[in-house]
Amino acid sequence: MRILLVEDDQSLGDGMCIALHREGFVVDWLTDGVQALQAIEQESFDLVILDLGLPRMDGMSVLNKVRDKAIDIPILVLTARDAIEDRVSGLDAGADDYVVKPFDIVEIKARIRAIVRRSKGRAVTTISHGEIEVHPDSMRAVYQGQDVSLTRREFVLLQELISRPGHVFTRDAIVQSLYGWGEEVESNALEVHIHHLRKKFYSGLIRTIRGVGYVIEKP
Repeated sequence: MRILLVEDDQSLGDGMCIALHREGFVVDWLTDGVQALQAIEQESFDLVILDLGLPRMDGMSVLNKVRDKAIDIPILVLTARDAIEDRVSGLDAGADDYVVKPFDIVEIKARIRAIVRRSKGRAVTTISHGEIEVHPDSMRAVYQGQDVSLTRREFVLLQELISRPGHVFTRDAIVQSLYGWGEEVESNALEVHIHHLRKKFYSGLIRTIRGVGYVIEKP
């Protein structure tokens, strides 16, 4: 899952990037509203964590412009403004959730998981596909009743593919979900991840659509 973090506090941004990265999220971090709006318009993210007190363009303006353009990306607002009217304004403007600073990163991670489940139309926390179970909350994968050891990127890739069986993911879309800005991507990195997943589960799990991408077929 790829997250755009928009936060101008350096220490808070650093801490959130580290914590979310440990949970398997790919995190791109920006510090002002103008850059954030451009990134949301031009790139693909699964969720935006948006601070309201930003330079150049405040977070509420970013939120309003994103919704005015009918971009339905989930947005979690972070702010030091704790008045009820501020929360109501944020939610009415189109935020999916609203968290007041200071907060515990554990709460943020739980809210992220809940927002993503809602956005993908899933009420349950486990994704099942035949004899495979994927547990996003704990980053566990189970096959035929046994835990399967996966790297962070292998888990993210499996979760992306298995959450939408029958959907063909392009190579570019998958790479964007696995790697953030500034991360070097070797030319055969995706193929290596696919090979490892086939080996750890079964060879027919992921089908290659030549010249397009990859798909996990519906059970």
